[in-house]
Amino acid sequence: MIHLPKILQLSIFAFALCCPFFSCTDERSAVSVESMLNEMVDREEQSRFPKTDFRLKQQSSYNRASVDPKDSIGWFKNRDFNANENDHNFIRTEENKQQKEWVLMEHNGPGAIVRTWMPYFHADKPDTDLQIKIYLDGNAEPVLEGNALGLLNGTGLIPYPFAHQSLRSAVSFFPIPYARSCKITTTGPPFFYQFTYREYPEGTAVKTFTMEDFDNSKKLAEQVGKEILTPTNYSEGEQVKVQATLLAGEEKTITLPAGEAALRTLALKLGSYEKSERMRSTIIKMNFDGKETVWCPIGDFFGSGIGLNPYQGWHNTVGEDGTLTSRWVMPYQSTASISVENLDSEPITIELNAMVDDYKWDTRSMYFHAAWRGQYPVSTRPFSDWNYVSLKGRGVYVADALTVMNPVERWWGEGDEKIWVDGEDFPSLFGTGTEDYYGYSWGGKSTDFYEHPFHAQPRSNVYNKFNRKTGDERNSQGFSTETRSRTLDGMPFSSSLQLDMEIWSWTDCEMGYGVGVMWYGDADITSNRKPDAQEALNVPKISRTSSESK
Repeated sequence: MIHLPKILQLSIFAFALCCPFFSCTDERSAVSVESMLNEMVDREEQSRFPKTDFRLKQQSSYNRASVDPKDSIGWFKNRDFNANENDHNFIRTEENKQQKEWVLMEHNGPGAIVRTWMPYFHADKPDTDLQIKIYLDGNAEPVLEGNALGLLNGTGLIPYPFAHQSLRSAVSFFPIPYARSCKITTTGPPFFYQFTYREYPEGTAVKTFTMEDFDNSKKLAEQVGKEILTPTNYSEGEQVKVQATLLAGEEKTITLPAGEAALRTLALKLGSYEKSERMRSTIIKMNFDGKETVWCPIGDFFGSGIGLNPYQGWHNTVGEDGTLTSRWVMPYQSTASISVENLDSEPITIELNAMVDDYKWDTRSMYFHAAWRGQYPVSTRPFSDWNYVSLKGRGVYVADALTVMNPVERWWGEGDEKIWVDGEDFPSLFGTGTEDYYGYSWGGKSTDFYEHPFHAQPRSNVYNKFNRKTGDERNSQGFSTETRSRTLDGMPFSSSLQLDMEIWSWTDCEMGYGVGVMWYGDADITSNRKPDAQEALNVPKISRTSSESK
């Protein structure tokens, strides 16, 4: 037996008390599967800057020719996949036990995988022989491995609704934390892929994912899964209601209870949805502590787009009866109000219900913001980046809802998202296609309704929840609405965030774009988005041939 000097024994004992790997207290406060599952459904915590700071990152099969926005050719290259040996949109290959593996993601430091996306390798074949392996903390054996689609689509180990089959894609939001490193490989060339993860500062206490943790968390995961699938509206506190008829150009404002509080559920219903443009010409505004932080057409705010297109999400619900519901927690310190403005030339009737309850404001608390940008026409040539929003200050980006008008049948959404955080030189999130960002794939083939707690396609072509697709045509003409809201994959920033989406259609044409964007931010945060009533009324019209009509 080795006898250590007493002073060294005391030093080791003191280190053990302080080190996260030894301290019971720190282990309980560490980032873990359990803590992240609880965070996923903690609406109030989402209104605060993360207690354990992180930056969201993404490794994907984006085209490696895209290195500089000044290179107008390379920056918009569309070969962001791996079809043959000439494609190298991955990190490297390596040998492991005499088997070749393709490295898709590699991150050194504490982190957590919070979203994965991988499409069908063939549009009409929802399977593959490819195997995926996830290695954590430098271990020689993967902690997770399985079919590259089946492991991540809700039919295998990771349960629905955390993992699920979207339209021709496998998408997973199940958290996989790690203390030191993560490497993801496949046993053959990958096709398209995206792995979105949190990057924590060095020294962050993280409890690395194990199968034992996964098994122990099954009961909690079942509870969280049920909650995100069937979200409930807040029912405590004080209810504020109004029913009114708004004449052309008229605005109605209601004042919320004074004091330190938060708006926790907002429901709005119009008297009629027969005129689909009313979802763009009816504006919702909110003022918190003397500053207007919300100005957005209601179709883009609630994710319905043009017309009533029902879907069920974690943060928003568009009901089949026309009730539009938001469950974002919106705190304030003293005063708040909600306004509805009618930009239309005809009267509208509204019914608005707001549920307000107490809220404890602290140094991490932030204001809720929602803004809108619209543009018609938008030329598809030359290829370009279309800015959703640019923000200055400290905050967390949490959601967007995109509505496009495509005047032709051919696919419009090849464009990649490019997201710069805190002034970085290259976007830390570079995607592989607009539909991939919104959780599906294979473009015009996937012109159908789908919904999931964190993303949805409420409408595409002529299809929505009322009118499902039955054929297999590739027509993507008309209005399409895509939504994505974030919980574990929210994007914190300390000084700035810029989100651009490529305009990349297969056709030289003029499209219409409108996007609602949502974020939390400090009182001094600024945005380049301003109220634009004139553009809100500039709703593009669709001309269909008889073969394309509904």
